[in-house]
Amino acid sequence: LGVDHLGRDIWSRLVWGARTVLTVAPAAVIGAAVLGTLLGLFAGYRGGWIDAVIMRAGDILLAFPKIILYLIIIARFGASALNIILVIAFSSAPIIARIVRAVTLDVKNRDYIAAARMRGESTLYILLCEILPNVRGPLIVDFFLRLGYTTIAIGVLGFLGIGLPPPDPDWGGMVKEAYGMIFVWPHMTLIPAAAISSLVIGFTFLASGLQEAARDG
Repeated sequence: LGVDHLGRDIWSRLVWGARTVLTVAPAAVIGAAVLGTLLGLFAGYRGGWIDAVIMRAGDILLAFPKIILYLIIIARFGASALNIILVIAFSSAPIIARIVRAVTLDVKNRDYIAAARMRGESTLYILLCEILPNVRGPLIVDFFLRLGYTTIAIGVLGFLGIGLPPPDPDWGGMVKEAYGMIFVWPHMTLIPAAAISSLVIGFTFLASGLQEAARDG
C-alpha cells in the first residue's frame, strides 16, 4: 500500500488502527448495552414515576445531536480512548433502554413472572433471570448494528481532529491527514476510508444474519 506523505507505512498504520477500532468500539457498545439494559429493565418493570424519570432523562439526552454532544464533552475533558468510550456509551444507552423497556412491558404481566413473584423471588432475580432472556435476541442484533454506528462515530471524531490522540493511528485521522492531497495521492485517503466502510458493512451483514437466524429459529 506504500507510504504516506511523512514516509510512514500505510499498511502498518491501517493494521494498528484496526486494533484500536476493534477495542474502542466494542467497549463503548458493551458499556451502552449494560447501562441501557439496566435502565430499560427497571423502567419497564417498575413503571410509574421511575419509568417517567428514566424515559424523560433519555428524551433530553436524545434531543441533543450526537455529534454536538461528542464535541462538547471531548473538547471539555480531552480526547482519549476512555473519554470516547464513555461519551459513546452514555449517548447510546437511552436508545437501548427503549428497546429493553418495550420488551419488559410486553412480558412483565405474563404467568411465569406472576409465578416468580408468588415464589417470593426478588426483583433483581425476576429482572435478570426471567425478563432479561427475552431481551437477549433483540439486544444481540442491536449490538452488532451499533458496532457499525460506533465505528462510523469514531471515524468522524478522528476526521474532526478530536479522535484518538497521536501516536495512535486512527482511520478517521488518516483520512483527515491526507484529505487535502486526495487528488495527488488518493490512496492515502481512499484506503482508510475503505477500511471504515468494509468494517461497517461487515457488522451490518452479521447483524442481518443473526436476525434471520433468530427469526428462522
